[in-house]
Amino acid sequence: MNIAVANPWPAQSHPSDSPPHAIGQVGNGCIAGAERLTADGTGYRIMNAHRNRYYGHPHLIRVLQDIGVFVHQRGYGRLQIGDMSQPRGGPMPSGHRSHQNGLDADVWFELETPHRQLHKAGREYAHSGAPSMLTRDRDGLDLDLWSDSHREILKKAASIPQVDRIFVNPHIKLDLCRHAQGPRAWLQKIRPWYGHNEHFHLRITCPSGSSLCEQQDSLPAGDGCDDEALDWWLQQPLPPSAPQPVPEKNMPAECRSLLYAN
Repeated sequence: MNIAVANPWPAQSHPSDSPPHAIGQVGNGCIAGAERLTADGTGYRIMNAHRNRYYGHPHLIRVLQDIGVFVHQRGYGRLQIGDMSQPRGGPMPSGHRSHQNGLDADVWFELETPHRQLHKAGREYAHSGAPSMLTRDRDGLDLDLWSDSHREILKKAASIPQVDRIFVNPHIKLDLCRHAQGPRAWLQKIRPWYGHNEHFHLRITCPSGSSLCEQQDSLPAGDGCDDEALDWWLQQPLPPSAPQPVPEKNMPAECRSLLYAN
């Protein structure tokens, strides 16, 4: 199957009728028996529903719902959930190299509040997307947008046992390191990465019962707040804006069988 020539995965409109099972890697896999995240829930709503990318393993669904309840109880507003996985996972036609086996979700930093409510059409950001939390020159955080609520949401998310890691912009990692109080073990899961200035990318661990799921390497020891590590990230040049070619991979055989299963 030559994915570079023809990608059949986006054409699958519904999950397979099978027990939930994450298969393969986040960047080369699929998801059997995926669950659909309800469009509107307590403390969250999905964005860009037309993409049909709001499916995941039930463990991921529960994690997002848990964070939504936290946001609602704290009175922060409503989370805006971006891309998760396609109904059966697999590679997407645009936007991601990961998100393939139902373990990943993008969560916008912008919160819907009483002062900023979205009507249904406003949730379909086909060409814009969430606003950046960085200053215009991208050398720090815009404190008119960034707040304690964002710090608390990330701390809550990273403290959930099933969460494996969370990718954020290096300036956000630096801010969390500077403002964290009390136990700091949760900071280990907050990983600096290119971009991620308008959303955080949450990834859960391989769920129990998903024997074909390939767990990502363990995180380095420590909270990741040492100057040397953060300085390296903060000095990296901005990645190219144009999508870069991705080497084609052979998908797990189980994914090829799943593609056209009931």
